[in-house]
Amino acid sequence: MVRKATATSPLILRVLFLVLACFAEPLAGQATVPWYENLPAVAMDYRVHIDPGKEDCYFQYVNPGATFYVSFQVVRGGDGMAGFAVRHPSGQIVHPYQWKANSEYQDQSSTGGYYSVCIDNQFSRFAGKLINIYITVVRYDMWEKYTREVEELNMNMENFTSTISDVERNINVMLQYQHHSRGREAWDFNLLKDNNSYVVRWSVAQILVIVVTVAVQVYFVRKLFDVKGGTYGRSRI
Repeated sequence: MVRKATATSPLILRVLFLVLACFAEPLAGQATVPWYENLPAVAMDYRVHIDPGKEDCYFQYVNPGATFYVSFQVVRGGDGMAGFAVRHPSGQIVHPYQWKANSEYQDQSSTGGYYSVCIDNQFSRFAGKLINIYITVVRYDMWEKYTREVEELNMNMENFTSTISDVERNINVMLQYQHHSRGREAWDFNLLKDNNSYVVRWSVAQILVIVVTVAVQVYFVRKLFDVKGGTYGRSRI
C-alpha cells in the first residue's frame, strides 16, 4: 500500500499543476490589461502640488481612435504660472512647454498609447504651485458598436443612438466648462485670501511703526525738559 501511494502521488501533482496552469493563463492575461481601457469614456480631475524647481509627469492611456483632452490651471503659488507640455505616445512633443497660468491640448483621433503630461516648475526656485489637471478620454466609436448591436436585434433606433451620441458630446463639453469654472473660482478665492493677508500684514506693520515713532518722539520731548540740578546750582553761585 505504501508503494502504490508513492507511485500515484507524482501523477496527482502533475494533474493539479496542469489545472492551475490552465486557470492561471487567462487570469494573467486579464491582469495585464488595465480595467479602464475598455470604458467608453474616462474623466479625471486632479489637484497636485509641484515643489519649487521640480517637474512632475503623469501618464494616461488612450485607446486608438479615441478623443484625448487635457487642461491645466495654476490655482495658487508664486507668479501664478507654470510650464505645461504634452508628449505623444510616439515620443513627439505635441504641446511644447509654455510658461502660462492655464493651457489645454486636444487630440480628436488618437493613434493610441500612453500620453505624457508634464508640469514644470523649474523656473520658480522658491514658490511651490497648486495645479488643477483635467483629463478626459472619450471613445465615440463605442456608440457605433452599440448601434450595430441594436441593428442586430432588428430595432430601428438610429434616432435614439444619435441623440445619445449628441448628449454624450454635450456632457463632455459641459464637464470641461465646469472644470474651467471651478478652477477660475479657486483662483479668485486664493487671490482674495492673498490680498487680505497682504493688507493685514502691512496694516499691522504700519501700526507698529506709528507706535514706535510716537514712543520715540515722546521720549525725546521729555528729554528736552529734563534739567540737571547740579549744573544749575553752580551757575547761580
